[in-house]
Amino acid sequence: MEWLELIYGFFMANLLGYGGGPSSIPLMYQEIVPHYGWLTDEQFSNMLALGNALPGPIATKIAAYVGYGVFGWAGAALALTATVLPSAAALIILLQAMHKYKQSPAVKGMTLLVQPVIAVMMTVLTITMAQGPAEAIGFWQTLIIAALAFAAIQWLKLHPALVIVAAFAYGAFLLPYTV
Repeated sequence: MEWLELIYGFFMANLLGYGGGPSSIPLMYQEIVPHYGWLTDEQFSNMLALGNALPGPIATKIAAYVGYGVFGWAGAALALTATVLPSAAALIILLQAMHKYKQSPAVKGMTLLVQPVIAVMMTVLTITMAQGPAEAIGFWQTLIIAALAFAAIQWLKLHPALVIVAAFAYGAFLLPYTV
């Protein structure tokens, strides 16, 4: 029955994940960590960091990794299908409808007002994911690393994958001497 949970968990997370992979991450987190317990917070954070360093959509990488861990290659295929199918079908149907009614105030309102909800979901996920490092290396070091990562991505325009690789290097080579 775990294969049904895989399908349901990833289907629901991606069906409701308006805005693409990044907006579905908090929903996937809820299914993967607290709801089904397929990964711990730390495992999810590590998977997310490494997944962001690799090319391709993050939602499909999460689905493949978790599906494989839960049910092998069949689980990876099921989780990937459950991740891609809702958005592919919804894209086809909704884009046709939105194109037809693009001047409607309801359509404009829907697309604008869902954005703050997604921002809150991402903020809650960020706070949850920051608790592990804050406990392990301290609040201030976590805050400084987060600020440096933000500056590198936002102001220096470095690719996030490079920032993740730099964080891996810092954690491997320098962090043991600072904690």
